[in-house]
Amino acid sequence: MPDKYDHIFSPERRLARRFDTPYRSRMLTDRVYEEDLIEKDERPKAYQEFSERMRRFYPEKSIYNIYFGELHGHSFLSDGNPSPDDYYVSIRDRAKLDFAALTDHTHGGIGGQTLYTHKGELLRKAAQKYNEPGKFSTLFGYEIEAYPYYNNAVIYHRDHFGEIFRSKVDGDITKEELKELLSKDDRLVIPHDTYDINSGADLAFIDPQLFTPLIEVYSRGDSAEYFDNPQNIKGMCRGGSWQDALGRGAKMGCIAASDDHNLQNGITVDGIDTIDKYPGITGVLCEENTPGAIFDALKARRCYGFTGGRMWIDFRINSHYMGEEFTDTGDRYIYCNVKADAPIERITLVKNCEDYLYNAKPEQMFIDYAKEKSCDCYYLRVLLKDGRCGWTSPIWVNQA
Repeated sequence: MPDKYDHIFSPERRLARRFDTPYRSRMLTDRVYEEDLIEKDERPKAYQEFSERMRRFYPEKSIYNIYFGELHGHSFLSDGNPSPDDYYVSIRDRAKLDFAALTDHTHGGIGGQTLYTHKGELLRKAAQKYNEPGKFSTLFGYEIEAYPYYNNAVIYHRDHFGEIFRSKVDGDITKEELKELLSKDDRLVIPHDTYDINSGADLAFIDPQLFTPLIEVYSRGDSAEYFDNPQNIKGMCRGGSWQDALGRGAKMGCIAASDDHNLQNGITVDGIDTIDKYPGITGVLCEENTPGAIFDALKARRCYGFTGGRMWIDFRINSHYMGEEFTDTGDRYIYCNVKADAPIERITLVKNCEDYLYNAKPEQMFIDYAKEKSCDCYYLRVLLKDGRCGWTSPIWVNQA
């Protein structure tokens, strides 16, 4: 099928290039070669017109709002220090986030009662107590040991009433139990520390049926993007990275969370010079700030993770949002719009787990002519000048 912009680009561009930008479309080139002389003081107006012509390629304003949240932390119901009340109040009032989940361990902490006792109801009631749809949403969740497949994973429920999952053998999970969990529309399983030899996963080996919809790509000082990446300071083993799963065809998006135990969820810790001073925060794209809408956005992988502060990211291909999979019928118009509370160092487009191109422009569009695989996987990595990072969930494009 012809591309709708074929008539304003060179007909031989695909013979010469794998990628392009709207900069060399005829609507811009013809304007440069027009012979009407422009006075010097009129040139700013001409450049503004030039910019407006470029913007014709950009998609319409996003239909979604962006909400920020903290999805992983612990209280004294397991092995953390704060009370559930202090946990939620701190995230709401100190970190000033839009949503949160308190995710205590089901084992309840070494030597303590499990969440399968009254403690589980305390966890549930805390989520219910602080849930204020439209202002501050809470998700009901908890952390399980899912050995040998994921060792550590958090389960989130769409509402506050679901039964806490318990495997037949405490601390372990069978393949069939995990498949059953992954099949449920009202639950979401997200592993963390997947890169760690003690509490990780072998995503280069695991049965692809057991891939989860999302991975925790960052918590304090720990990034699971790829082996030996600079955002991880605690050690790694091969096979446990996000790219290990993506490279095997996993349709896996990402979040970031703090996994904090000391009332610092969502908070940047002063006095630390390493990356673990930054919390992990998740941005979700959804219509409203309610538990159901946030859960559904996470389930659809319409989310991204970043390391503290604030980052607003709009990433689309042919008007499809992050987390989506679609079949293309022409060239791929890749739109990136990034805003942050610090200057941008670079925005990298990662394609099929390889850095494809980068620059520092906050808003830009690339055109990708190269269809490399039957399904190409794209995501953004954002680096700010102060060292903070962000990662979007991918967009997957199938060849027609």
